[in-house]
Amino acid sequence: MPTGPDKGSQNKSAAKADKAINAANKKSARKKKGGVPTATGRQIPWLTVAGVVVVVGLVAGLGINLYPKYQDRAEAQKFAPSEANQDPSTGIEGVTVQEYPAALHVGRTQRVAYDQTPPFGGPHDAVWATCTGIVYPEAIRTENAVHSLEHGAVWVTYNPDDLNADQVQSLADRVDGETQMMMSPYPGLDSPVSLQSWGHQLKLDSVDDERISQFISALRLNRFAYPEVGASCASVPGTGDNAFDPDNPPLFDASAPGPDAVPMDGAGITPDASETGGAGGMQLPSDLQIPAS
Repeated sequence: MPTGPDKGSQNKSAAKADKAINAANKKSARKKKGGVPTATGRQIPWLTVAGVVVVVGLVAGLGINLYPKYQDRAEAQKFAPSEANQDPSTGIEGVTVQEYPAALHVGRTQRVAYDQTPPFGGPHDAVWATCTGIVYPEAIRTENAVHSLEHGAVWVTYNPDDLNADQVQSLADRVDGETQMMMSPYPGLDSPVSLQSWGHQLKLDSVDDERISQFISALRLNRFAYPEVGASCASVPGTGDNAFDPDNPPLFDASAPGPDAVPMDGAGITPDASETGGAGGMQLPSDLQIPAS
């Protein structure tokens, strides 16, 4: 007598069918969600990653911009004066050095027949030009400026016909607010830039020349290189011939000195005893009178 399928076999077939249906349903559900299985690992914080990338970029950008300035400053420090190297400017290419007598004063209306343009030593006005980091927009009287050099200042000059506004600002950034520094245009200057300290001069073609920082480091307040050690660069108060107003300074005279101009040797002028015996009047703090070692 024929028999039907075994009941156990039927149960196994039913179980397989159920598994197949369940698998098909799960696959269908995944397709409805875009066909991508749900992630089970940690999520990457993309906003945080982006923020870190931006910060790293900013730091790198600052480093690229600041490193050359730091390097320039570090290089300039090699030219700081010391007992062992009293005039480091002798190691700067292009610096002119010349000896001049000190403390030879002329009056406000007198001219000096300077032997250099701009001058960097010799007879000068009894009143110095304010040199406390002043950037003069107009050319100033040379006789006043030379007295500032006698006080340990560096005078930065430029030909206004050779530099644009950005280049002038680049120079001004080196001077503005720095003690024993001043800057002014110098019409007719035979180079775009010229730096002066007492008995020293450096003429340059570029405001980016590294020798600018070297010159300043070597000669600003170098007590071995200027006559009136400790003298102030502050404004001389008052009015008239015995004062100096940085907001209204005596202006540059572009004409040639006449036959009555004071000669460079100061013939007939008695040196000012208050200067030959040491700095008179206002004094700098002692820590500013000694160059870095």
